[in-house]
Amino acid sequence: MQDPKKPIGGVDYPRDYKEFETFFQDEQRCRDYLFRLRWSNGFQCPRCSSICSPWVTTRSYLHCPECQGEVSVTAGTIFEKTRYPLKQWYSAIWFITSQKHGANAMGLQRVLGLKTYKTAWTWLHKLRRAMICPGRNLLEGSVEVDETFIGGEEPIRGRGARTKALVVIAVEILSPKGFGRVRMKAIPDASSESLEGFITQEIQQGSSILTDGWIGYQNIGKRGFKHSATITTNSKNRDTYTMTGVHRVAALLKRWLLGTHQGAVRHQHLDYYLDEFTFRFNRRTSRSRGLLFYRLMQQAASTPPTIYEKIIGGVVNHEFV
Repeated sequence: MQDPKKPIGGVDYPRDYKEFETFFQDEQRCRDYLFRLRWSNGFQCPRCSSICSPWVTTRSYLHCPECQGEVSVTAGTIFEKTRYPLKQWYSAIWFITSQKHGANAMGLQRVLGLKTYKTAWTWLHKLRRAMICPGRNLLEGSVEVDETFIGGEEPIRGRGARTKALVVIAVEILSPKGFGRVRMKAIPDASSESLEGFITQEIQQGSSILTDGWIGYQNIGKRGFKHSATITTNSKNRDTYTMTGVHRVAALLKRWLLGTHQGAVRHQHLDYYLDEFTFRFNRRTSRSRGLLFYRLMQQAASTPPTIYEKIIGGVVNHEFV
């Protein structure tokens, strides 16, 4: 394959569904594609770390001539131990990345003809774990930061709400207008510990950060950032501030959760839905659906496997819109 930073359409990835069918005509071509994604600079044995040329056994395992060990091309990826053909997995990734707003489990089950809703739901959650690239560049420049609540109606409003999920959002503000990349995360509360932890983890030091006047942001300027708080106080609304970037992204996020996923998102899974929204939003200007497929395939090939039991975690009865 070419340099992963400069993939070529029609060579490194299919540009349309017709090319997709040509790229992945059979299971062997699917395995070969995954092999090239994982070892673009040459095969390195996961067992002994030697760089060598393996041969393929009759069971389609890669046999290392150095340590005599065998490994599956899917081992160590989200496809590990799958009982479904790789072509079906690739079709799922193509469908998810080619749809503007993504797909829910019911839609994926219907399109791929999967036997159960559980399988489609699990696949989506495994793929969401591959949507965030480790070591990604931090946000920089002028960045708006604020929190929003994801959830249904409740008597308590504002930062005192208890049954809603609190999500902090950061948005790059471009000059003279427009929005850049976003970052978002579910946090337990609006304390300075939670907010400053998110900011220092996701935003480059030296950046200009615009927030409201909440006390949780008051020490941001001491953490290596240029901090500006915007507040307008009046008798009707104690804190009225204008941060169009965060507000626009928050509205789009809620609309996406309601429209694509019908609001059926549990608290313990929320961060993975936020990762999917971030993946899509940060690539919203891409004109090539095939390139999105390629990027998600790259990350799926380097993301460790996750079993269903770990995905579902604890039992949570509360669902929110």
